[in-house]
Amino acid sequence: AFYVVSYTATTIGFGEIPYPFTHAQRMWVIVTIYLSVLGWAYAVGTLFALLQDQDFRQAVALQRFMHKVAALREPFLLLAGRGQTGERLGASLDALGRRFIVIDRSETRIAALDRDAYHFDVPGLVADARNPEHLMAAGLDSPFCEGVLALTDNEEANLAVVMSAALLRPDLPVIARVVSPVIAERMSAFGAPTVINPFDAFGDHLRTALHAPSSYQLEQWLTALPGEPMPARRPAVPRGRWVVCGYGRFGQAVTKDLRAAGLEVTVVDAGTTTSDDPTVLIAPGIELAWMARADIGSAVGLITATDNDISNLSLIAAARRENPDLVMVGRQNERADEALFAAKNLDLVLVPQDVVAHEVLALLGSPELVRFLHQIPRRSDAWAEAVVARLEARCGPSSLITWQLSLTADEGATALLPWLASGRARLGDLLRSPSDRDVPLAALALMRIRDGVDHFTPSDDADLREGDVLLLAGLPSARRALEAVLTDEATREYVLHDRQVPSGWIWRKLATR
Repeated sequence: AFYVVSYTATTIGFGEIPYPFTHAQRMWVIVTIYLSVLGWAYAVGTLFALLQDQDFRQAVALQRFMHKVAALREPFLLLAGRGQTGERLGASLDALGRRFIVIDRSETRIAALDRDAYHFDVPGLVADARNPEHLMAAGLDSPFCEGVLALTDNEEANLAVVMSAALLRPDLPVIARVVSPVIAERMSAFGAPTVINPFDAFGDHLRTALHAPSSYQLEQWLTALPGEPMPARRPAVPRGRWVVCGYGRFGQAVTKDLRAAGLEVTVVDAGTTTSDDPTVLIAPGIELAWMARADIGSAVGLITATDNDISNLSLIAAARRENPDLVMVGRQNERADEALFAAKNLDLVLVPQDVVAHEVLALLGSPELVRFLHQIPRRSDAWAEAVVARLEARCGPSSLITWQLSLTADEGATALLPWLASGRARLGDLLRSPSDRDVPLAALALMRIRDGVDHFTPSDDADLREGDVLLLAGLPSARRALEAVLTDEATREYVLHDRQVPSGWIWRKLATR
């Protein structure tokens, strides 16, 4: 019975062939069965243990990741860090059709790449971005790598990424997120990285929003994330005293910007932040005590600048009870609290992740767009209001894209050269709809660059010449229509000259006869 159970339970079940075994043969079979079972059981157990080994799994994942990176044959961005900022920016890059590779220390964040509905396969590596070997594995040395984005939650790690990129690929543009002035100064020692401080950037935006609401609306619309419609225009805020609650890094930055604009600022803090500023009022961490110390009733605006969303929301509620007419500006630290801040209906909300994403997308757009954005604060608010009105008339309140169109043979505009050389080329003729040339395209020329000189918001009567570069803003359909003008003869003849030209081969032959 022991013999029968042995070869049955081990699933061998071969039977006694070709003749019945003797007792000695059966004993030999039993010994052989258990030796072989122990052997393959040990082998299978070892294999499963190997598959569960963390180092082995990381090695396999690294090889698969490197194969994916090596297979890329189109430009991509190397994104170091997939926190709230990296996740927000990654979704925007994917919506714009730009490839990117992610490296992050969190296994959960990298695993989420497979769950997110991206249009492209996004390779991700669980690794420390401070290690140059990991950056090389992520494609830093690839000829298709077009830039590095250091957006981790650790500023020392961002500094290490900037340093590695500057030493290993000095030709690559680098954009880094940083708040500490010390880290920013260290970064400047390695090449010329573009440093984004969300607190400084928001301070600049705040000053514009307070005194030039149309300029702020235009800036935000042109740098909006994909899918974001035209922002609402806020009324100008009368001059008066502002109250800043919290004197951390953001509180210090926004206080400096407000005072630079000539505004009176009262700062209240719980005393947990080290500061030598004698104007900072120290009060217990209780909302009513802060409101009393700041004399919130006589202020025109309040900025909640702490790094705790619950505290910021509580301060907003307490201030509204004391002074319902206050202009409210709140800092939102966590993406999950977006609905809470939206329910408060604030005049302005600082989301550091969104500020960085907006700034990065603007920098990745084109140098022409950056120059145009720098021009907006230098112009009057009435000029910005007129540009917004023209954009809205052409495109409606929809989300916009910006792109560059070079009127040169090298950039694919060969078919337009005879028209440009005729002396009758006008911007309005180029921006006509291919379906009805009497209807303008849903696009507006923000800038015309000729011989290195920028001409801002040219009219439809502006002339065009070979070598001009246009910065356009409009709907994606308008960009596709312009591409059709460049590539399709029938579309081009109809749009530019109001002539119907056969587009198919058969109709061309018949038209020739």
